Amino acid sequence: MTPDEIETALQAAFNSCDAASCPLTDIQKQILLQVIEQIQGNSKSRMSDVANPLDDLTPEELEAFLEFVKTQEQQNRTWKVQLLNDWLHDNDSGEVKFVRQRYGLQWLNRVESYHFDKYSYFEDALKLRVGDRIEVSNAMWEWVQEDGPCKREWFSCIVLEVNEISNGDDSSTNCVVRFYSGAEYEIQGIYEWNRYNWRWPQ
Repeated sequence: MTPDEIETALQAAFNSCDAASCPLTDIQKQILLQVIEQIQGNSKSRMSDVANPLDDLTPEELEAFLEFVKTQEQQNRTWKVQLLNDWLHDNDSGEVKFVRQRYGLQWLNRVESYHFDKYSYFEDALKLRVGDRIEVSNAMWEWVQEDGPCKREWFSCIVLEVNEISNGDDSSTNCVVRFYSGAEYEIQGIYEWNRYNWRWPQ
């Protein structure tokens, strides 16, 4: 959950307490909000300290795994779901059967979309899908310079729509996202010329 979502949930809980004739004092509310902030701060620092699970793979395993993921994405399948289905039905996962044999479910659950960012040659292989959460940079709608007064900021949003537009030999992909404020924004050329301006959330 994002900080805004957690705060909204807490506010709803505070309102429920009021409705049940068990209101919390302002001090109690502040304490709860501070505890949540501390928990979030600790979890973010722990997440950044956790190693990329893809680094656990040998170079040969990494190459086979990335190729498997890329193939699944090209066939519009979710790679993680495909692996889990293979395991559930005791199917052979081919070149990536080592994931099940050597690393297991705990390793697989640790792999997130942003882990692939480390492998820049692979970053475009993961396709955006409706419902994905991403972060977009303010560089899409305002002039941002690394050493200027406006710095690059990142805003969380959810993917509402992904459209591939084909015009003869040229093709591009547009994406509509919704920010937590409720505002919607269309990102043109999300893979082609705006790849630098969005990322998978960590």
